Amino acid sequence: MAIQVGIIMGSDSDLPVIEPAAAVLKTFGIDYEITVVSAHRTPLRMVSYAQKAKERGLKVIIAGAGGAAHLPGMVASITTLPVIGVPVKSSNSIDGWDSVLSILQMPNGVPVATVALNAAKNAGILAAQIIGASDEAVSKKLAAYKTEMEAEVLQKVERLKTGGQPNRFD
Repeated sequence: MAIQVGIIMGSDSDLPVIEPAAAVLKTFGIDYEITVVSAHRTPLRMVSYAQKAKERGLKVIIAGAGGAAHLPGMVASITTLPVIGVPVKSSNSIDGWDSVLSILQMPNGVPVATVALNAAKNAGILAAQIIGASDEAVSKKLAAYKTEMEAEVLQKVERLKTGGQPNRFD
C-alpha cells in the first residue's frame, strides 16, 4: 500500500509521545512514515517536506512539537493537506501550555486540527477518520473500534452494578 500519513516531529526526543499515533494507524491498516522535521533547526527540510507531501501521496500530516511548537502551523501554511498538531510537553516547555497554545491559536486561513497535550493516539484516530471518509475499509475498522470502546464501558458499568455500587441511571 501507499503511505497515506506523514508523522513528523520537531525532535527525536518527541518519539515516545508520538509513537501512539503510529500504533493506531498500524491497527487500522494505514501505512505511514515517521521522521524528524524541525521548523527551527531544519526549516528548508520542513518546507520541502510540506511542499512534496501531497505529490508523494500523503493524505494527512500529523505534526508533533514541543516548546514554541511552530512545526504544525508552518507545515499547514505550506500544504493544502490536513495537518493534525500534537502539542508535546517537552523539557523546555512551560507545563505544555506553550505548545498547546502555539498549535491551537492559528490565524484564520491556516487551520491546524489540534489534539490534547501528548495525545498522539487521538491524532492517529483523527487521521484515520479523515482517511475513512473516503475509504470504506478504514471506515468499517473505525466503526468496529468505537463498538469495542462502547462494550468496554458497558462491561465497567456491569462490574459496578455487581459490586454493589448505587446506580440510579439504569
